[in-house]
Amino acid sequence: MKKRLLILEDGTVFTGTAFGSERASQGEVVFTTGMTGYQETISDPSFYGQIVTLTYPLIGNYGINRDDFESISPAIRGFVVRELAKTPSNFRCDLTVDEYLTAKDIPGIEGIDTRKLTRIIRSKGSVKAILTAADEEVNVDEVVAKLQATPAITHHVREVSPKAPYPSPGRGKRVVLIDYGMKHGILRELNKRDCDVLVVPYNTPAEEILAWHPDGIMLSNGPGNPEDVVEGIETVRNLIGKVPMFGICLGHQIFSLACGAQSFKLPFGHRGGNHPVKDLRTGRTDLTSQNHGYAIDIESLKDTDLEITHIALNDGTCEGVRHKKYPIFTVQYHPEASPGPEDSNHLFDEFIEMMEVEAGKGKQHA
Repeated sequence: MKKRLLILEDGTVFTGTAFGSERASQGEVVFTTGMTGYQETISDPSFYGQIVTLTYPLIGNYGINRDDFESISPAIRGFVVRELAKTPSNFRCDLTVDEYLTAKDIPGIEGIDTRKLTRIIRSKGSVKAILTAADEEVNVDEVVAKLQATPAITHHVREVSPKAPYPSPGRGKRVVLIDYGMKHGILRELNKRDCDVLVVPYNTPAEEILAWHPDGIMLSNGPGNPEDVVEGIETVRNLIGKVPMFGICLGHQIFSLACGAQSFKLPFGHRGGNHPVKDLRTGRTDLTSQNHGYAIDIESLKDTDLEITHIALNDGTCEGVRHKKYPIFTVQYHPEASPGPEDSNHLFDEFIEMMEVEAGKGKQHA
């Protein structure tokens, strides 16, 4: 079995066993704490440009199946596990993780101390790294210098957003879904509620979106720094007050920036399916699925028309806002789960109800 190196920009070197693609790959190393749901993690577009570490020690025991993908093409740069199951056992299993990552040209490494790697990320923040073959030609000092000189990626959303609009038909409310790197679980939840959905690219102008006469607008999740999505912020700014909106994860951040708030990078992000979030309106605490490296600065909300509705109980960061004047609300976490708990799935019903209320107002004024 071939050996592979994971070299961090601080000079730390992990030696493990290679699986998946044989190519070298560079990216930002992050960790996620989910015990299950690795297939959804691999296929989540929000992981674009990242080498994903699973903190749960045994991964791959139920294989890869046809039903649990969150996108067609995975965007991760690498996969890091303590132990990879070679013979998965599940009635839905079609491929092993190794076979799937090989087919998708994504390298992986197993057999390293993932607890040590996680502690490094927790203490130093997300770090750049490279996965490469363990051979005599590898000069660690040169690799580290290259990593330190590599600028951060700023075009995440451009790479994972669709290039053209496409429909997902239904007979209910018409929803335009702005796709910044959407997990398909969001679209599934809208389709379950019979919404007539049009998915559009991140840089679609507001006037084009409004020309479809939507009952509501969904702002999807996605990867990277929200400040880099300049066209998206401008579009959302021009949509505020026109129709009801619901934003998730990056969509929450883009909406907040469009209203004048500010964002900042978290030390090591929130990733996993076990993050407690408190609803300040009801006092209820939900366990949530999360995957983000940035958050909205609570202090910056004071000079905006937004009010905070949810907070993270682990670190007190902003997990949701609501507009004071217009029917718009957003959350930092993933109510569609996939993977993770479905405690907050009711937010999709709130979105439907909000559209119905606004439609009723329109009929009264007609």
